[in-house]
Amino acid sequence: MSFLRSCDTFVVLPPYTKNNEVIFGKNSDRPQNEVQEVIFVKERDLKPKLKCTYITIDESTDPINSVILSKPAWMWGAEMGANNKNVVIGNEAVWTNNNEGEGDATQKRLLGMDFVRLGLERGNSAREALNVITTLLEKYGQGGPCSEFDDSHFYHNSFLIADPKEAWVLETSGKLWAAERIASGFRNISNGLTIRTKIDKHSDRLFEKAETLGVWDGKGQFDFTNCFSSGGDEMRQNEGARLLKEASASFCFDVKDMFNVLRHKESCICRSCDDTFPTQGSQVSSLSNNTLSVHWFTATPDPSVSYFKPFIFTPNAQVSSFTESPNEPKREHHLYKLHAQHMQRANNENITKVLHEMEDGCLSEIDEFISHYNAQQCPLDDLDCLMKNCVETEVKLYG
Repeated sequence: MSFLRSCDTFVVLPPYTKNNEVIFGKNSDRPQNEVQEVIFVKERDLKPKLKCTYITIDESTDPINSVILSKPAWMWGAEMGANNKNVVIGNEAVWTNNNEGEGDATQKRLLGMDFVRLGLERGNSAREALNVITTLLEKYGQGGPCSEFDDSHFYHNSFLIADPKEAWVLETSGKLWAAERIASGFRNISNGLTIRTKIDKHSDRLFEKAETLGVWDGKGQFDFTNCFSSGGDEMRQNEGARLLKEASASFCFDVKDMFNVLRHKESCICRSCDDTFPTQGSQVSSLSNNTLSVHWFTATPDPSVSYFKPFIFTPNAQVSSFTESPNEPKREHHLYKLHAQHMQRANNENITKVLHEMEDGCLSEIDEFISHYNAQQCPLDDLDCLMKNCVETEVKLYG
Protein backbone atom coordinates (compact mmCIF):
# COMPACT_ATOMS: atom_id res chain seq x y z
CA MET A 1 0.00 0.00 0.00
CA SER A 2 1.11 3.59 -0.67
CA PHE A 3 1.60 5.38 2.65
CA LEU A 4 0.26 8.93 2.69
CA ARG A 5 0.64 11.22 5.66
CA SER A 6 -2.68 13.00 5.82
CA CYS A 7 -5.69 14.06 7.87
CA ASP A 8 -6.42 14.58 11.54
CA THR A 9 -9.74 14.42 13.37
CA PHE A 10 -10.44 15.71 16.88
CA VAL A 11 -13.17 15.81 19.49
CA VAL A 12 -13.40 17.52 22.88
CA LEU A 13 -16.25 16.70 25.27
CA PRO A 14 -17.45 18.03 28.64
CA PRO A 15 -16.20 18.82 31.19
CA TYR A 16 -13.44 20.37 29.08
CA THR A 17 -15.64 22.52 26.85
CA LYS A 18 -16.87 26.06 27.48
CA ASN A 19 -20.62 25.49 27.31
CA ASN A 20 -20.83 21.74 27.87
CA GLU A 21 -20.92 21.25 24.11
CA VAL A 22 -19.08 18.63 22.11
CA ILE A 23 -16.54 20.27 19.79
CA PHE A 24 -15.48 18.33 16.69
CA GLY A 25 -12.82 19.25 14.14
CA LYS A 26 -11.19 17.76 11.08
CA ASN A 27 -8.61 18.68 8.46
CA SER A 28 -8.92 16.82 5.18
CA ASP A 29 -5.51 16.45 3.55
CA ARG A 30 -5.83 15.25 -0.02
CA PRO A 31 -3.81 15.09 -3.27
CA GLN A 32 -2.55 18.32 -4.80
CA ASN A 33 -5.15 20.11 -6.96
CA GLU A 34 -8.02 17.85 -5.87
CA VAL A 35 -10.98 20.17 -5.31
CA GLN A 36 -13.10 19.70 -2.21
CA GLU A 37 -16.65 20.99 -2.44
CA VAL A 38 -19.20 21.71 0.28
CA ILE A 39 -22.74 20.61 -0.58
CA PHE A 40 -26.06 20.40 1.22
CA VAL A 41 -28.29 17.40 0.48
CA LYS A 42 -31.76 17.74 1.94
CA GLU A 43 -33.37 14.77 0.30
CA ARG A 44 -33.11 12.60 -2.76
CA ASP A 45 -35.29 10.21 -4.71
CA LEU A 46 -34.91 6.87 -2.93
CA LYS A 47 -34.67 4.03 -5.42
CA PRO A 48 -34.10 0.35 -4.57
CA LYS A 49 -30.37 0.64 -5.33
CA LEU A 50 -27.83 3.35 -4.53
CA LYS A 51 -24.72 4.01 -6.63
CA CYS A 52 -21.81 4.97 -4.40
CA THR A 53 -18.34 5.86 -5.68
CA TYR A 54 -17.53 2.43 -7.14
CA ILE A 55 -20.26 -0.04 -6.27
CA THR A 56 -24.05 -0.18 -6.03
CA ILE A 57 -25.64 -1.14 -2.71
CA ASP A 58 -29.14 -1.50 -1.29
CA GLU A 59 -30.74 1.88 -0.64
CA SER A 60 -32.11 2.83 2.76
CA THR A 61 -35.66 1.72 3.45
CA ASP A 62 -36.16 4.74 5.72
CA PRO A 63 -36.05 8.45 4.83
CA ILE A 64 -32.50 9.79 4.82
CA ASN A 65 -31.25 12.66 6.97
CA SER A 66 -30.34 16.06 5.59
CA VAL A 67 -26.55 16.35 5.40
CA ILE A 68 -23.90 18.95 4.76
CA LEU A 69 -20.74 17.42 3.34
CA SER A 70 -17.18 18.45 2.59
CA LYS A 71 -16.15 16.04 -0.14
CA PRO A 72 -13.68 15.47 -2.96
CA ALA A 73 -15.69 16.60 -5.96
CA TRP A 74 -15.05 13.45 -8.00
CA MET A 75 -16.52 10.93 -5.54
CA TRP A 76 -19.94 10.18 -4.07
CA GLY A 77 -18.70 9.94 -0.50
CA ALA A 78 -17.36 12.64 1.83
CA GLU A 79 -14.30 13.25 3.97
CA MET A 80 -16.42 14.79 6.72
CA GLY A 81 -19.82 16.25 7.40
CA ALA A 82 -22.83 16.62 9.65
CA ASN A 83 -26.51 15.75 9.62
CA ASN A 84 -29.66 17.37 10.96
CA LYS A 85 -29.71 14.90 13.89
CA ASN A 86 -26.57 16.44 15.45
CA VAL A 87 -24.20 13.73 14.23
CA VAL A 88 -20.76 14.45 12.74
CA ILE A 89 -18.24 12.05 11.20
CA GLY A 90 -14.70 12.28 9.88
CA ASN A 91 -12.51 9.49 8.53
CA GLU A 92 -8.79 8.71 8.34
CA ALA A 93 -6.65 6.45 6.23
CA VAL A 94 -5.00 3.61 8.16
CA TRP A 95 -2.72 0.80 7.06
CA THR A 96 -3.01 -2.71 8.45
CA ASN A 97 -1.49 -6.14 7.95
CA ASN A 98 -4.78 -7.72 6.85
CA ASN A 99 -4.48 -7.23 3.08
CA GLU A 100 -5.61 -10.47 1.48
CA GLY A 101 -9.08 -11.61 0.42
CA GLU A 102 -11.71 -9.55 2.25
CA GLY A 103 -8.94 -7.27 3.50
CA ASP A 104 -7.57 -6.44 0.05
CA ALA A 105 -8.04 -2.67 -0.21
CA THR A 106 -7.11 -2.60 -3.89
CA GLN A 107 -10.50 -4.08 -4.77
CA LYS A 108 -13.31 -1.63 -5.58
CA ARG A 109 -15.79 -1.83 -2.75
CA LEU A 110 -17.09 0.96 -0.49
CA LEU A 111 -14.62 3.77 0.16
CA GLY A 112 -14.11 5.09 3.67
CA MET A 113 -15.63 8.34 2.40
CA ASP A 114 -18.74 6.46 1.25
CA PHE A 115 -19.14 5.15 4.81
CA VAL A 116 -18.98 8.72 6.17
CA ARG A 117 -21.86 9.84 3.96
CA LEU A 118 -23.90 6.69 4.55
CA GLY A 119 -23.45 6.98 8.31
CA LEU A 120 -24.66 10.57 8.27
CA GLU A 121 -27.59 9.90 5.95
CA ARG A 122 -28.82 6.87 7.90
CA GLY A 123 -27.69 7.44 11.50
CA ASN A 124 -29.78 9.45 13.97
CA SER A 125 -27.12 9.32 16.71
CA ALA A 126 -23.41 8.58 16.91
CA ARG A 127 -24.14 5.03 18.02
CA GLU A 128 -26.62 4.51 15.18
CA ALA A 129 -24.13 5.88 12.64
CA LEU A 130 -21.50 3.48 14.03
CA ASN A 131 -23.92 0.58 13.54
CA VAL A 132 -24.74 1.72 10.01
CA ILE A 133 -21.06 1.84 9.03
CA THR A 134 -20.11 -1.48 10.61
CA THR A 135 -23.13 -3.30 9.16
CA LEU A 136 -22.30 -2.04 5.66
CA LEU A 137 -18.60 -2.79 6.17
CA GLU A 138 -19.31 -6.40 7.05
CA LYS A 139 -21.73 -6.76 4.12
CA TYR A 140 -19.81 -5.02 1.32
CA GLY A 141 -16.24 -4.58 2.54
CA GLN A 142 -13.98 -1.59 1.89
CA GLY A 143 -11.51 -0.74 -0.84
CA GLY A 144 -10.71 0.96 -4.11
CA PRO A 145 -8.41 3.77 -5.27
CA CYS A 146 -8.89 6.86 -3.09
CA SER A 147 -7.51 9.25 -5.69
CA GLU A 148 -9.13 9.97 -9.04
CA PHE A 149 -5.87 9.98 -11.00
CA ASP A 150 -3.57 7.69 -8.97
CA ASP A 151 -4.76 4.14 -8.44
CA SER A 152 -1.90 3.42 -6.00
CA HIS A 153 -3.69 5.31 -3.22
CA PHE A 154 -5.75 2.81 -1.23
CA TYR A 155 -6.13 1.97 2.43
CA HIS A 156 -8.36 0.85 5.26
CA ASN A 157 -10.15 3.43 7.42
CA SER A 158 -10.75 4.75 10.89
CA PHE A 159 -13.58 7.08 11.91
CA LEU A 160 -14.42 9.57 14.63
CA ILE A 161 -18.19 9.80 15.11
CA ALA A 162 -19.79 12.23 17.57
CA ASP A 163 -23.09 13.63 18.77
CA PRO A 164 -23.90 15.88 21.76
CA LYS A 165 -23.77 12.95 24.21
CA GLU A 166 -20.77 10.85 23.20
CA ALA A 167 -18.15 10.07 20.60
CA TRP A 168 -16.93 6.82 19.10
CA VAL A 169 -13.62 5.91 17.51
CA LEU A 170 -14.10 3.14 14.96
CA GLU A 171 -11.05 1.43 13.50
CA THR A 172 -11.03 -1.19 10.78
CA SER A 173 -8.89 -3.82 9.11
CA GLY A 174 -10.66 -5.25 6.10
CA LYS A 175 -14.08 -6.34 7.35
CA LEU A 176 -12.84 -6.57 10.95
CA TRP A 177 -13.36 -3.67 13.32
CA ALA A 178 -13.18 -2.40 16.89
CA ALA A 179 -14.85 0.63 18.46
CA GLU A 180 -14.07 2.68 21.55
CA ARG A 181 -16.65 4.89 23.26
CA ILE A 182 -15.52 8.33 24.46
CA ALA A 183 -17.85 9.73 27.12
CA SER A 184 -15.74 12.66 28.31
CA GLY A 185 -12.39 14.35 27.82
CA PHE A 186 -10.78 14.55 24.39
CA ARG A 187 -9.59 12.23 21.63
CA ASN A 188 -7.88 12.48 18.26
CA ILE A 189 -7.03 10.16 15.39
CA SER A 190 -4.49 10.58 12.60
CA ASN A 191 -3.26 7.91 10.20
CA GLY A 192 -2.74 4.89 12.38
CA LEU A 193 -4.67 2.51 14.58
CA THR A 194 -5.06 3.75 18.16
CA ILE A 195 -7.53 1.38 19.85
CA ARG A 196 -5.62 -0.82 22.24
CA THR A 197 -7.37 -2.92 24.89
CA LYS A 198 -10.38 -0.66 25.59
CA ILE A 199 -12.81 -2.15 23.08
CA ASP A 200 -16.49 -1.35 23.69
CA LYS A 201 -17.84 -2.95 20.51
CA HIS A 202 -16.25 -5.17 17.88
CA SER A 203 -16.96 -7.28 14.84
CA ASP A 204 -18.32 -10.79 15.28
CA ARG A 205 -15.67 -13.36 16.25
CA LEU A 206 -12.93 -10.73 16.09
CA PHE A 207 -10.61 -12.57 18.49
CA GLU A 208 -11.05 -15.92 16.78
CA LYS A 209 -10.42 -14.38 13.35
CA ALA A 210 -7.31 -12.61 14.65
CA GLU A 211 -5.94 -15.98 15.74
CA THR A 212 -6.78 -17.51 12.37
CA LEU A 213 -4.91 -14.67 10.62
CA GLY A 214 -1.93 -15.32 12.88
CA VAL A 215 -1.85 -11.82 14.36
CA TRP A 216 -2.76 -12.91 17.91
CA ASP A 217 -1.71 -15.97 19.87
CA GLY A 218 -4.87 -16.00 22.00
CA LYS A 219 -2.95 -15.27 25.18
CA GLY A 220 -3.17 -12.20 27.38
CA GLN A 221 -5.30 -9.13 26.76
CA PHE A 222 -6.31 -8.51 23.17
CA ASP A 223 -4.76 -5.32 21.71
CA PHE A 224 -6.33 -4.25 18.40
CA THR A 225 -3.46 -1.97 17.38
CA ASN A 226 -0.77 -4.50 18.22
CA CYS A 227 -2.58 -7.14 16.22
CA PHE A 228 -3.44 -5.24 13.06
CA SER A 229 -1.31 -2.08 12.68
CA SER A 230 1.33 -1.94 9.97
CA GLY A 231 2.40 1.62 10.73
CA GLY A 232 1.05 5.12 11.22
CA ASP A 233 1.97 8.74 11.83
CA GLU A 234 2.71 8.71 15.55
CA MET A 235 4.26 12.19 15.46
CA ARG A 236 1.05 13.89 14.30
CA GLN A 237 -1.06 11.70 16.55
CA ASN A 238 0.99 12.76 19.57
CA GLU A 239 1.11 16.41 18.51
CA GLY A 240 -2.67 16.46 18.09
CA ALA A 241 -3.17 15.00 21.57
CA ARG A 242 -0.75 17.57 23.01
CA LEU A 243 -2.57 20.48 21.37
CA LEU A 244 -5.93 19.28 22.68
CA LYS A 245 -4.54 18.80 26.18
CA GLU A 246 -3.04 22.28 26.28
CA ALA A 247 -6.07 24.04 24.79
CA SER A 248 -8.56 22.27 27.07
CA ALA A 249 -6.59 22.65 30.32
CA SER A 250 -8.74 25.60 31.42
CA PHE A 251 -11.96 23.58 30.91
CA CYS A 252 -13.37 26.16 28.47
CA PHE A 253 -12.39 24.74 25.07
CA ASP A 254 -14.50 26.29 22.31
CA VAL A 255 -14.85 26.56 18.55
CA LYS A 256 -12.06 29.12 18.24
CA ASP A 257 -9.69 26.75 20.04
CA MET A 258 -10.50 24.06 17.49
CA PHE A 259 -9.86 26.54 14.67
CA ASN A 260 -6.43 27.12 16.17
CA VAL A 261 -5.68 23.41 16.41
CA LEU A 262 -6.57 22.91 12.75
CA ARG A 263 -4.39 25.88 11.79
CA HIS A 264 -1.29 24.56 13.55
CA LYS A 265 1.53 24.41 11.01
CA GLU A 266 4.53 23.19 13.04
CA SER A 267 2.83 19.86 13.78
CA CYS A 268 1.94 19.35 10.08
CA ILE A 269 -1.71 19.18 11.13
CA CYS A 270 -2.24 22.16 8.80
CA ARG A 271 -0.67 21.78 5.36
CA SER A 272 -0.14 24.67 2.95
CA CYS A 273 -1.63 24.93 -0.53
CA ASP A 274 1.78 24.22 -2.11
CA ASP A 275 2.30 21.01 -0.12
CA THR A 276 2.24 17.76 -2.10
CA PHE A 277 -0.69 16.70 0.09
CA PRO A 278 -2.35 19.95 1.25
CA THR A 279 -5.23 20.47 3.63
CA GLN A 280 -8.01 20.78 1.05
CA GLY A 281 -10.89 21.43 3.44
CA SER A 282 -11.67 21.80 7.14
CA GLN A 283 -14.69 21.44 9.41
CA VAL A 284 -15.42 22.42 13.00
CA SER A 285 -18.74 21.65 14.71
CA SER A 286 -20.21 22.56 18.07
CA LEU A 287 -22.86 20.03 19.06
CA SER A 288 -25.59 20.68 21.59
CA ASN A 289 -28.94 19.13 22.47
CA ASN A 290 -29.99 22.16 24.48
CA THR A 291 -29.44 24.83 21.88
CA LEU A 292 -28.32 25.13 18.25
CA SER A 293 -25.52 23.08 16.79
CA VAL A 294 -23.28 25.05 14.43
CA HIS A 295 -21.06 23.62 11.69
CA TRP A 296 -18.17 25.63 10.24
CA PHE A 297 -16.57 24.85 6.87
CA THR A 298 -13.75 26.49 4.94
CA ALA A 299 -14.58 25.03 1.48
CA THR A 300 -11.04 26.17 0.58
CA PRO A 301 -7.51 24.81 1.18
CA ASP A 302 -5.26 25.62 4.16
CA PRO A 303 -7.37 26.74 7.12
CA SER A 304 -4.64 29.14 8.29
CA VAL A 305 -5.46 31.35 5.29
CA SER A 306 -9.14 30.44 5.02
CA TYR A 307 -12.40 31.64 6.53
CA PHE A 308 -14.53 29.21 8.57
CA LYS A 309 -18.12 29.88 7.50
CA PRO A 310 -21.05 28.80 9.71
CA PHE A 311 -23.97 26.57 8.76
CA ILE A 312 -27.04 25.74 10.87
CA PHE A 313 -29.69 23.21 9.91
CA THR A 314 -32.99 25.04 9.44
CA PRO A 315 -36.14 23.94 7.60
CA ASN A 316 -35.07 25.94 4.54
CA ALA A 317 -31.28 25.92 4.87
CA GLN A 318 -29.15 26.72 1.82
CA VAL A 319 -25.51 26.76 0.83
CA SER A 320 -24.00 28.79 -1.96
CA SER A 321 -23.58 27.41 -5.47
CA PHE A 322 -20.11 28.96 -5.25
CA THR A 323 -18.91 25.97 -3.16
CA GLU A 324 -20.43 23.33 -5.47
CA SER A 325 -18.13 21.95 -8.15
CA PRO A 326 -19.11 22.05 -11.83
CA ASN A 327 -19.03 18.92 -13.94
CA GLU A 328 -15.81 19.74 -15.78
CA PRO A 329 -12.30 18.21 -15.75
CA LYS A 330 -10.75 20.43 -13.05
CA ARG A 331 -13.98 20.66 -11.00
CA GLU A 332 -12.91 24.01 -9.53
CA HIS A 333 -15.87 25.71 -7.88
CA HIS A 334 -15.98 29.50 -7.92
CA LEU A 335 -14.77 30.01 -4.34
CA TYR A 336 -11.88 27.59 -4.90
CA LYS A 337 -10.72 29.55 -7.97
CA LEU A 338 -10.86 32.88 -6.17
CA HIS A 339 -9.05 31.50 -3.15
CA ALA A 340 -6.28 30.12 -5.38
CA GLN A 341 -5.89 33.54 -7.01
CA HIS A 342 -5.79 35.16 -3.57
CA MET A 343 -2.93 32.86 -2.53
CA GLN A 344 -0.87 34.03 -5.51
CA ARG A 345 -1.21 37.73 -4.72
CA ALA A 346 1.55 39.69 -3.06
CA ASN A 347 -0.83 41.13 -0.44
CA ASN A 348 -2.56 37.90 0.50
CA GLU A 349 -1.76 38.45 4.19
CA ASN A 350 -3.97 41.54 4.19
CA ILE A 351 -6.96 39.68 2.75
CA THR A 352 -6.41 36.78 5.15
CA LYS A 353 -6.47 39.24 8.06
CA VAL A 354 -9.81 40.61 6.86
CA LEU A 355 -11.19 37.06 6.46
CA HIS A 356 -10.24 36.20 10.03
CA GLU A 357 -11.82 39.42 11.27
CA MET A 358 -15.02 38.43 9.46
CA GLU A 359 -14.78 35.01 11.07
CA ASP A 360 -14.43 36.57 14.54
CA GLY A 361 -17.49 38.69 13.80
CA CYS A 362 -19.48 35.59 12.89
CA LEU A 363 -18.39 33.86 16.08
CA SER A 364 -19.51 36.82 18.20
CA GLU A 365 -22.85 37.17 16.44
CA ILE A 366 -23.66 33.48 16.70
CA ASP A 367 -22.64 33.36 20.37
CA GLU A 368 -24.96 36.32 20.99
CA PHE A 369 -27.83 34.67 19.10
CA ILE A 370 -27.41 31.35 20.90
CA SER A 371 -27.23 33.03 24.32
CA HIS A 372 -30.77 34.33 23.75
CA TYR A 373 -32.05 31.37 21.76
CA ASN A 374 -35.31 29.78 22.77
CA ALA A 375 -36.53 26.95 20.55
CA GLN A 376 -40.14 27.74 21.35
CA GLN A 377 -39.91 31.44 20.54
CA CYS A 378 -37.05 31.99 18.07
CA PRO A 379 -37.78 31.50 14.37
CA LEU A 380 -34.80 30.28 12.40
CA ASP A 381 -35.72 31.88 9.08
CA ASP A 382 -32.95 34.45 9.41
CA LEU A 383 -30.40 31.62 9.53
CA ASP A 384 -31.51 29.89 6.32
CA CYS A 385 -28.85 31.63 4.24
CA LEU A 386 -26.19 31.97 6.95
CA MET A 387 -23.44 30.09 5.14
CA LYS A 388 -24.59 31.24 1.71
CA ASN A 389 -24.28 34.88 2.74
CA CYS A 390 -20.85 34.33 4.28
CA VAL A 391 -19.58 32.64 1.10
CA GLU A 392 -20.91 35.44 -1.08
CA THR A 393 -19.31 38.07 1.15
CA GLU A 394 -15.99 36.24 0.83
CA VAL A 395 -16.41 36.14 -2.97
CA LYS A 396 -16.96 39.92 -3.04
CA LEU A 397 -13.84 40.45 -0.93
CA TYR A 398 -11.69 38.51 -3.39
CA GLY A 399 -13.17 40.47 -6.29
